Amino acid sequence: MAKMRTVDAAVAILEKEGATEAFGLPGAAINPFYSAMRAHGGIRHTLARHVEGASHMADGYSRAADGNIGICIGTSGPAGTDMITGLYAAWADSIPMLCITGQAPVAKLHKEDFQAVDIESIAKPLTKFAMTILEPGQVPGAFQKAFQLMRSGRPGPVLLDLPIDVQMAEIEFDIDAYEPLPVEKPKASRKQLEKALDLLTAAQHPLIVAGGGIINAGASAQLVELAEILNVPVIPTLMGWGAIPDDHQLMAGMVGLQTSHRYGNETFLQSDFVIGIGNRWANRHTGGLDTYTAGRKFVHIDIEPTQIGRVFSPDLGIASDAGAALDGLLELARERRAAKTLPDYSGWVAECQERKGSLHRKTNFDNVPIKPQRVYQEMNKAFGRDTTYVSTIGLSQIAGAQMLHVFGARKWINAGQAGPLGWTGPAALGVVRGTPDATVVALSGDYDFQFMIEELAVGAQFNLPYIHVVVNNSYLGLIRQSQRGFNMEQNVSLAFENINSPETNGYGVDHIKVAEGLGVKAIRVEDPNDLPAAFDKAKALMGEFKVPVVVEVILEKITNISMGVEISGVNEFEELAETAADAPTAILTKA
Repeated sequence: MAKMRTVDAAVAILEKEGATEAFGLPGAAINPFYSAMRAHGGIRHTLARHVEGASHMADGYSRAADGNIGICIGTSGPAGTDMITGLYAAWADSIPMLCITGQAPVAKLHKEDFQAVDIESIAKPLTKFAMTILEPGQVPGAFQKAFQLMRSGRPGPVLLDLPIDVQMAEIEFDIDAYEPLPVEKPKASRKQLEKALDLLTAAQHPLIVAGGGIINAGASAQLVELAEILNVPVIPTLMGWGAIPDDHQLMAGMVGLQTSHRYGNETFLQSDFVIGIGNRWANRHTGGLDTYTAGRKFVHIDIEPTQIGRVFSPDLGIASDAGAALDGLLELARERRAAKTLPDYSGWVAECQERKGSLHRKTNFDNVPIKPQRVYQEMNKAFGRDTTYVSTIGLSQIAGAQMLHVFGARKWINAGQAGPLGWTGPAALGVVRGTPDATVVALSGDYDFQFMIEELAVGAQFNLPYIHVVVNNSYLGLIRQSQRGFNMEQNVSLAFENINSPETNGYGVDHIKVAEGLGVKAIRVEDPNDLPAAFDKAKALMGEFKVPVVVEVILEKITNISMGVEISGVNEFEELAETAADAPTAILTKA
């Protein structure tokens, strides 16, 4: 066997495991690892401007395509602590991601050495595996275990911490003798799935709730086929959005307190049976559990056994990978179709389509300053079926989920549970790395955009083009709306008179100047009728210069977006659509 540095062995393992896309910042304590990447040549590295940004880039890359695992690399001390928000976002949404940190020498770990922090202990609650590797001979096995755990069961991130002397040590290692460990995923039995299908077919008004686990499993096609064989409507969660195209006749809308459709909530309330596959019954989806569960039976299929019963106890729980469960359900459904024992749900489907054709929010506003609903209407017109949207949190994300359209798996990439501000921009850069031929459109409010705005320079330096739509109301809009219950508006305004940019008219930060200073193109829109031309220009600029293009839309300062505390009582603050002209890009039904 060959004798080599541990870091040379680690980089060879990365390539063999199929993880060859890295994002990070070098530093003294991780320089040996960087030297190994340079010598090996098989790992592409994108230099971030902030380590948190690098972690979100790696996260976005992992979410962009089936099988991707993004790598985030940083030095010792604050680089590791900067990664924690990125680890949390990936952990919360079941995203595999590998974080690698440098560390002080082993002998210095308990001596308060410069930038020596116990990152293993800090990261453990937010990872599937965190380890400071103290013995050089453990490096290959630690990487091997990390990849197995990232991919097994409920996916998630890991962190490996490498003391600099461990990085420099030599070990005997033969990459030809290295093999990835088998991935472990539970699989539902035929008997379990028969019971699930029996419960479904005994119902009058059944629904399938499609969670992000279906997308993680690459099983969206199986979901659509199952829904079509059974002729049962599908409710995607926010993380499962795109598992069935929005214009499919069995896509019944999203359910929830915020990121939901009126027709989706109404259809759910008329249901009597729900089978959830790869979902976790998130509170923004369910609202009050008494309302959500009343009058209906539930089957819950999830890859993580302890997820079943965590929020409420289902009538039947099955621990299974979503793809394996859908494969098994498809086999049973085909058998029952051939035997002509499946119920006829055409009447129920027609009811759902009727609601989908009539219960819409108005988007066609001509107000100046611009109402946000009009922005999403014009985005629907400007961007095609193959567009991949990236967003994180705020009124922009909530309204976007209510009004945008998604037509395929991994075309809505969203930090769902954690929702860290600043995630959108760097995550979009990771998505571009993962899907270089896709049209990527990010959606941010002004505060999310400002959090990690420096990462635009990464897109300029490495020619990572995408369009970043920034809806600017110079407010922390979601927090302002939530403060209405306290009869206050406290510390939520971002507005000020910018002495260097009076053209911002009191909206504060001049995003155009900042973006251009970071090397990207930028457009400001103040009239809704200018939005189509602005989006066309953004696409042209992106194609010509191969850099991010910011489209800043100046909104009215105060808009309350539909939301509530029960799915039966979502507050509608704006006018509702009465005619097709009120919501010209709304999806009705597909013949």
